[in-house]
Amino acid sequence: MAEEEFTVQNAVDGKLRLSDLRMDPATLAHQATVAASGGNPQLAENFLRAAELATMDDEEVMGLYEALRPHRSSAEQLEALRVSLEGRGASRCAELVGQAAVVYARRGLLR
Repeated sequence: MAEEEFTVQNAVDGKLRLSDLRMDPATLAHQATVAASGGNPQLAENFLRAAELATMDDEEVMGLYEALRPHRSSAEQLEALRVSLEGRGASRCAELVGQAAVVYARRGLLR
């Protein structure tokens, strides 16, 4: 969709698709650089994970969020998800899933 077609009215009328509003991974990576140079490494890391997620379709992203909800996944399922993300080049998201699995196990939040 052309830039001039991004209007509130088109949004209200349902003429914009979710894909019209998707953030470009390069833009997110640039925002990470800005955040890091501004002294906010946590925000920078969030932007870099978002850049990885921006390459996935919406159903995959929602599946990832669902899998990370407490009591929704087993340790084996989270490990499979971690390996899958790593294999797709989403190493930061894979690391987050691995960290979540450790914490969920310690706190009794696995399925």
